[in-house]
Amino acid sequence: MCGLLGLVCASENDAAKARDALGAALRCQRHRGPDETDTWADAEVVYGFNRLAFIDVEHAHQPLTWGPPESPHRYTLNFNGEIYNYLELREELTAEHGAKFATAGDGEAIVAAYHYWGPAAVSRLRGMFAFLLWDADEKVLFGARDPFGIKPLFYSSGPGGTAFSSEKKSLLELSTVLGVREELDTKALQHYLTLQYVPEPESLHTGIRRIESGTSFTVSPGGKLTQERYFFPVFNATPVRSEAEATALHERIAAAMRDSVAKHMIADPDITVGTFLSGGIDSTAIAALAKEQNPNLIAFTTGFEREGYSEVDVAAESAAAIGVKHVIRTVSADEMMDTLPLIVWYLDDPVADPALVPLWFIAREARKHVKAVLSGEGSDELFGGYTIYNEPISLAPFEKVPGGVRRLLGKVSEKIPEGTRGKDLLRRGSLTLEERYYGNARIFRDDQLRGVLRNFVEGVGHRDVTAEHYRTSAGWDPVARMQHVDLFTWLRGDILVKADKVTMANSLELRVPFLDAEVFKVAASIPLEQKVTRETTKYALRRALEGIVPGHVLNRRKLGFPVPIRLWLRDEMYDWARGIINDSGTGALLDKAAVLRLLEEHKAGTLDHSRRLWALLVFMVWHGIFIEHRIKPEVPEPAYPVRI
Repeated sequence: MCGLLGLVCASENDAAKARDALGAALRCQRHRGPDETDTWADAEVVYGFNRLAFIDVEHAHQPLTWGPPESPHRYTLNFNGEIYNYLELREELTAEHGAKFATAGDGEAIVAAYHYWGPAAVSRLRGMFAFLLWDADEKVLFGARDPFGIKPLFYSSGPGGTAFSSEKKSLLELSTVLGVREELDTKALQHYLTLQYVPEPESLHTGIRRIESGTSFTVSPGGKLTQERYFFPVFNATPVRSEAEATALHERIAAAMRDSVAKHMIADPDITVGTFLSGGIDSTAIAALAKEQNPNLIAFTTGFEREGYSEVDVAAESAAAIGVKHVIRTVSADEMMDTLPLIVWYLDDPVADPALVPLWFIAREARKHVKAVLSGEGSDELFGGYTIYNEPISLAPFEKVPGGVRRLLGKVSEKIPEGTRGKDLLRRGSLTLEERYYGNARIFRDDQLRGVLRNFVEGVGHRDVTAEHYRTSAGWDPVARMQHVDLFTWLRGDILVKADKVTMANSLELRVPFLDAEVFKVAASIPLEQKVTRETTKYALRRALEGIVPGHVLNRRKLGFPVPIRLWLRDEMYDWARGIINDSGTGALLDKAAVLRLLEEHKAGTLDHSRRLWALLVFMVWHGIFIEHRIKPEVPEPAYPVRI
């Protein structure tokens, strides 16, 4: 896990000049890799790298140069992530092709695989990754991002060339070198206020985009970037016709998870891997399986002092049942308010998920004890864990109603006052799946956003983000289609962004065993009735984890990550929120008077606007940092030893 930076120049001999500009760009992401910092350049390409070292710490330095005997300096790699099957790949490459390796690290496996197998090698990599691989003989840069988008990769192209980075802020530092003018992307802003995050491949700066998950790419000096999707997630359910077949499925799930957790524990012997632990089944399962690998496992939990907004007690009971050391960090409203600008700086683009703030604090606490943690991201998308996945069951009666009548019901719902019970059920029942479901986050509907966002554009919303994913999932059952949408929207736009950015802000590597190629193969085969029922979600996973997860967690209802902003915005955070709104320079983009009305209605208890308000507040803080340059968070130096 590291921070990479790479620039393919527009013409020969520009790299030496560009190398001088790399200093500030590398400092922006020093937190991602405080162990080592290095640069490399030839006539056309310049690399910068910040390393957080785990495997072959003493020898597997980057940027890494490798080649076959006839051309030993042909390839140079810049790589962020972990390849969990690198030992198997190295063994296969040695046996089949006589490949030679100078280190014991995983980076050389990527380069050798590409040399002998070509671009198809990326599909053989089991892990999380974003990498750049310069071929000096062919004068082409090849790169890829992992199938699920666990590791980030931004890019920007201009007259000066094409640059890539783990952090968008580093590319902002290189905008002059690239000849790119960075401006706010108003379409991406409308998407953000709808979804709570900026969907891939967009960013909130017009000149910077993201390489999408499961995509490889090539670019040559002076040439255009070309991209190709290599991973197409398909939910191809296999019927379960008997109890014996159900038992076999559950056993396959348990075996895949046990194998994945074991592989995700990989590190040099003196490096400790811990785990995050909430009150839910996902993190508890990972903790229990990780304990099998490390008897001295440490688990980390965060929570709040507000009753009903903390899973600390359940997590503590789980830690005791599993037999792991347990570290708890509680977070206050004052800490959230004080730290938000710094966290937004680390995020690069706004993510209006309040859970990322306590995650920042527990990551900071965990880094005092370990260098990497396991976490449960991805389980809900793969195994059918979100409560919203029950919606096709609850809305099934509407499917029998003729389309004209359903549309009439929608018009009736518009007449019902906001906050009235049943209004949203009637509205959503009147819509098709494609119309109503655009992922787990639903912040502003179009009718709500028109009154807040100046220059609102009709047709810029969830459907232009999700339409492609509904086309590719046509014919699947409705829950599988919702999962598919979430893999491309909610998971990689919110869940994995906050997981990566917030942990790496604290120089902590986060690993996600559920988002593993072998686990996905099993999860993709699960039929609908083994995913959701009227009584529960993740049915097959729960059955698979019997005997692994303590009984008090096994069938516990999913709570998500409850953060008490609904209450805090009425009390402790009210004056703070009002101050952010009044001070913000977003008046040309947002109707600030309308935003203040939302705050007053929320404080009065008339309506719950907490999620909409939080989305607006996070954007205003982001705008103050990256557009107005009025807010200047004090960014600490990495609190861990630095070796250069």
